[in-house]
Amino acid sequence: MIFDTNVQELKYRVLKAVAEHAYAGTIDQAFREIPMEIVPGKEATMRCCVYKERAIVVERVKLAMGGERERPGAIEVIPIACDECPRSSYTVSDYCRGCIAHRCVTNCPVGAISIVDHRAQIDPAKCIQCGKCASACPYNAIYSYQRPCEAACKIKAIGVGEEGEAVIDEDRCISCGACVNQCPFGAIVDKSYILDAIQMLQESLAGGRKAYAIVAPSIASQFQYATLGQVITGIKRMGFQDVIEAALGADMVADKEAMELVEKSFLTSSCCPAFVAYIEKEMPQMAQYISHNLSPMAEIAQLIKKTDPQAQVIFIGPCTAKKMEAQRPHIRQLVDCVLTFEELQALIDANGIVLSELEESLLDNASYFGRIFARSGGLSDAVAEALKEHGVDPQQFQLRPAVCSGIEACRLALLKASKGALPENFIEGMACIDGCIGGAGCLTHGPKNKGAVDKYGKLAMEKNIQDAISVYDLPQG
Repeated sequence: MIFDTNVQELKYRVLKAVAEHAYAGTIDQAFREIPMEIVPGKEATMRCCVYKERAIVVERVKLAMGGERERPGAIEVIPIACDECPRSSYTVSDYCRGCIAHRCVTNCPVGAISIVDHRAQIDPAKCIQCGKCASACPYNAIYSYQRPCEAACKIKAIGVGEEGEAVIDEDRCISCGACVNQCPFGAIVDKSYILDAIQMLQESLAGGRKAYAIVAPSIASQFQYATLGQVITGIKRMGFQDVIEAALGADMVADKEAMELVEKSFLTSSCCPAFVAYIEKEMPQMAQYISHNLSPMAEIAQLIKKTDPQAQVIFIGPCTAKKMEAQRPHIRQLVDCVLTFEELQALIDANGIVLSELEESLLDNASYFGRIFARSGGLSDAVAEALKEHGVDPQQFQLRPAVCSGIEACRLALLKASKGALPENFIEGMACIDGCIGGAGCLTHGPKNKGAVDKYGKLAMEKNIQDAISVYDLPQG
């Protein structure tokens, strides 16, 4: 497996080692043995010394084993791993010409800029990061420096602690995981519940409560070294009773959400947990417009639990925010565990499964429209199809979607809607750029091809939503 960065590979190695110890029944030795396995010898390769490297690995092991369970969010900072990057600030560069206009000084609203020896200087204690000085400078001599984690967090949920380390504001964090990908030192990590999953799988293999896997449709853009059918076989080999597409839940959601939209005339989607959390935390006045439908993950989990009340449901996808969603009281009874694709790879390898050598299994629960939920615009396309299948007259009601890729686009659409200035009547909100295929828990984090998702959708045997969901006795609510 080739990873994007050494940080991601280190994360994978810790997860795999934790899983291997769990299967071997030696998890009590993990804190002692895994740091020595990952950082052997006496030569440091990542930090100042091997002792700090091992101390950081110990903290990574803790997060791989669930982290601080009492904390509500899915993301935690490893303080000892944080390199204490320089604080974000506006800085005067050598391009400052010492002009006599001093527009930077006159435009600063808090008097943070002074002229010393004919050059501008910014007092960081006074600066409020408004950027007016940078805009005013005719030489573009003032620039904004941002710590990578702060730059990645578009909702400003990351601050600086007393020792200069990154600190997450839990009241604002939506667990999207953007900071996890962007921290060059891997100091911000999503908590893993891989041990919970292993326990459920072992119980299932022993003849106890059966474990069911729900796989997100974005799985089609992962595991490039094997076919999707081989990945499904590999998942089943680990002890899952069955593997079901979350895309079927997406079909159910699109079917219900379309009619809810007709009834209410304006709606925001409920599929992306980070988007929903953003509305609840940052724009609570818009929460009344969030669709009352469950997410595709919860919708299909509800169907599984109805079929087998003793089922243990494990969702596998690209989303760190799903770990947060699964903690909500009304979701906790439906979804027992959430894993990312990164964690799935570690689990597969810990079991010694070579995907490329396996036979293929069929995965065909959903329609084309349920599967394209994985990419930005897919939800809106599915709702449009559901309206058509329900026979809604376009002359009576017309879908006008605002397709929002990334939390900044979501914010803009919500602000317009809150002021009655949004011409669209349905906000499809996806916190990650390009939708779920851009999720923080993906195996690779570069740009994804939306065409690959559509190609996967076209492989569905059921071509419309009603055909996909009509064979199920769907639960209500």
